[in-house]
Amino acid sequence: MTLEIEKIFDNFDSNRIFKDKSLLQTNYKPAEILHRGEQIRQIASILAPILRGEKTSNLFLYGKTGTGKTLSINYVRDELLKRIKKDNDFRVKIEYLNCKLKKVSDTEYRILAELIKKLGGEVPATGLPTQSVYGKFIELIDNEKQLVVLILDEIDQTVKKISSDFLYNLTRLNSELSKTQICIVGISNNLTFLEEVDPRVRSSLSEEEVVFPPYNALQLQDILNKRSKGAFKENVLQPGVVAKCAAFAAREHGDARRALDLLRIAGELAERGNSKKILLKHIDEANNKIERDKILDVICSEPKQFQLVLYSIINLSEKRKDKPIFTGDVYNFYYELCIKNKSEVLTQRRVSDIIQEFDMLGIINVKVISKGRGGRMREIKMAITNNVIKKAKEIIEESLDYK
Repeated sequence: MTLEIEKIFDNFDSNRIFKDKSLLQTNYKPAEILHRGEQIRQIASILAPILRGEKTSNLFLYGKTGTGKTLSINYVRDELLKRIKKDNDFRVKIEYLNCKLKKVSDTEYRILAELIKKLGGEVPATGLPTQSVYGKFIELIDNEKQLVVLILDEIDQTVKKISSDFLYNLTRLNSELSKTQICIVGISNNLTFLEEVDPRVRSSLSEEEVVFPPYNALQLQDILNKRSKGAFKENVLQPGVVAKCAAFAAREHGDARRALDLLRIAGELAERGNSKKILLKHIDEANNKIERDKILDVICSEPKQFQLVLYSIINLSEKRKDKPIFTGDVYNFYYELCIKNKSEVLTQRRVSDIIQEFDMLGIINVKVISKGRGGRMREIKMAITNNVIKKAKEIIEESLDYK
């Protein structure tokens, strides 16, 4: 065993593939952002009044995952901060928060606590009334003349988990502030996000919008070619590798993040296999690995009730083998599971909605079967492989502490 491990380490010592892998990581900030010039210009024009100490319109950036929204707003933020003069009679604070982070997204309280922390204050993780936390937030930012820009990434996920009241409360804070003004920049993967919120919330936002279209295959090739020059050693990419990566990602809503992950993981697989080049087959292997990991990430980040419903489907599938499972079966199992573990029980309609969401994510397949006068039934089958099901079950059991 020691000799085998030493051989693995020797192979990595003689790295033939990577020059600088960090260029393919999602947190890498390129000096030039390709194919997003128009969106960056729009954002800069909307936020430019900040340089004069003026409050701007609230701004919402829309687009699918991996279309450059976060990259673009952070680029404009950095440029703004470079231009703000130290001798101004006002201060500007621009804070970025990813609302989807597990320890942040659960409650309005936690989001506010994280914002207070970023602005230099502190509140306990739990224990205070939410209104008191708002009071702390106001006290912290209203002690001098300043503009506070809050960049809230994945804001649609927060509203989905909490409510749109959170956004409304934030926008109403300006009426309680005497020295400070708040501007919100929301980032959403859901293009119809604001159409689904309470009309009074939308009215209070007075927002401007910038839409980020998906990258096409040629644009993705440009991005991959530019990054790969610094990321890989010379002549390690088999012809067609970049084009295949771009084609895969273009098919997945033009997701540049997906394209970069594919190329990086393909390089890692080539390296582990002691290959001198990244081959087309490594792209296929990387694609399969990402699909599996993506499903597990979704399962891991879903709320408790979603996990309970999926856990019910998995258990029923194991018990029934090849026999069909219907929505009513899932609800009955879920109901018993909630009672047994003293969890809140959702209505059958809400559980049906959750089942539909799992179908949209590709975790299960739902087939509507007509029973004539008896109405219609939805038959449910797992759509993921057995090894992924096993891992998913372990994740849920650990998350819910069910053994």
